[in-house]
Amino acid sequence: MDPVTIKDIAHALNLSTSTVSRALRDSYEISPETKRLVMEYAERLNYRPNPIALSLKGSSSKAIGVIVPQIANNFFSQAINGIEAIAYNRGYHVIIFQTHESYEREIANVQQAVSRRVDGLLLSLSSETSDVAHLKALVDQGMPLVLFDRVAAGLDVTQVVADNFGGAYAATSHLLQTGRRRIAHLTIPPYLSITQERLAGYRAALEQYGVPFDENLVRYGTFGPDEAGPLVDELLALSPPPDAFFTASDRLALGTLGALRQRGIDVPGEVALLSFTNSQSAHLLNPPLSTVTQPAQEIGQLAAERLIELIERKHKSTGPSVMKLPTTLVVRESSAPVPRLVE
Repeated sequence: MDPVTIKDIAHALNLSTSTVSRALRDSYEISPETKRLVMEYAERLNYRPNPIALSLKGSSSKAIGVIVPQIANNFFSQAINGIEAIAYNRGYHVIIFQTHESYEREIANVQQAVSRRVDGLLLSLSSETSDVAHLKALVDQGMPLVLFDRVAAGLDVTQVVADNFGGAYAATSHLLQTGRRRIAHLTIPPYLSITQERLAGYRAALEQYGVPFDENLVRYGTFGPDEAGPLVDELLALSPPPDAFFTASDRLALGTLGALRQRGIDVPGEVALLSFTNSQSAHLLNPPLSTVTQPAQEIGQLAAERLIELIERKHKSTGPSVMKLPTTLVVRESSAPVPRLVE
């Protein structure tokens, strides 16, 4: 059954919607008898006010909600630092939620943020989120929303992202330039925007260097704590096996390095390793890890700036846009060329 609305109550009692609205707010403009009729009827039908409508009609809370998959993730912790810096300087405080990569938690987090009357939302999709109807409903009701990092192409909102295609292209090109030709790609769920963009960059570099794309060299993970080992085993069992691993997340990078070490595979002697990661300890690993680094803090800052502009209606005439920030390839020992492989 659809939730009861003010219009339903107004129609049933033969009143205007504005009268019902004022009666529900206990306005002095409405007579006690009309208030009683409205309140009794609303209670009987279990009417509950729309929290989004309340937050939009009420005064500003000077709060923004931030919903991320996992705060412990290096990228998101750095992005939150950027968000908080901008918010603080603009007089807003930040309420942080984490979905733990759960679609159901994402929906619950959105509802909780709205119930707290936030002025707007910054959100990065969970790895389980392929349906964004809950976010479209928010936008349709006027809630300011900016997506960052993991975004949805079908949602007409401002999006702030890293150049995932360019980063993956640069990483794969570097591995090819060292003489590697069997480059395995370990990535995250295939329907996520960042997965698709990184896979496209990987494929474009292979094509540029005349290396055929082999779907058998691509494996999709789910952010599980111990999933890298089985994926590495599957890939090493191929004939011929990979001579490089290009991973798409911090967790997969560390898991892959640990799995290769446990199996006695020398990095970079037998295989190279390169990853998308914002880990600040990548240079301390053994061997030091080559990385594609995203401008996480800058992404957070820009996303917060755009959201606050939406909240304060400074860009009414400017429609939603996609802002893409460059990534940086940092070459370290884990992807060093091996003399016998260099052509």
